[in-house]
Amino acid sequence: KGLHHLVYEIVDNAVDESLAGFCSEIKVIIHVDNSVTVVDNGRGIPVGIHSKEGVSAAELVFTKLHAGGKFNEEGGAYKVSGGLHGVGAAVVNALSKSVNVEIKKDDKIHSLIFENGVAVKPLKVVGKVEKANNTGTAVTFKPCNEIFEVTEFSYDTLCNRFREMAFLNKGLN
Repeated sequence: KGLHHLVYEIVDNAVDESLAGFCSEIKVIIHVDNSVTVVDNGRGIPVGIHSKEGVSAAELVFTKLHAGGKFNEEGGAYKVSGGLHGVGAAVVNALSKSVNVEIKKDDKIHSLIFENGVAVKPLKVVGKVEKANNTGTAVTFKPCNEIFEVTEFSYDTLCNRFREMAFLNKGLN
């Protein structure tokens, strides 16, 4: 259950974007090496440098508990949200051998890479989006096989969960 919950947490962040009116599509890809990619067409995780922490907001989301959009200084960016309430991405990172984050925002493609929970390549611009206003976040992670005894995802388990979520969230594919 814990293995699949990693996927649920990243998808829940994308669903929050949908509930806020900014995301209409989420893709979940299980790769042959048992890594998973979750892609959404939301606004993209914030990429600016956090004034108090001195690192990108995206890095904070994946390394610090309660650092996500549910906990900003105005009381939270989302009126309704799911998941572990601001800790899900950090937990996924902590329990993964690798996490690659690609953020399309402000007509740029930003990349952030973690290994064993630590940012090994801080957020940087790696390209330009081809189409204007093309935004979103792609998170690829590979669960740590030293933490999980089983690291093979069940397509049926994930598929059933996400069918239910799509049914319960109008306009979300």
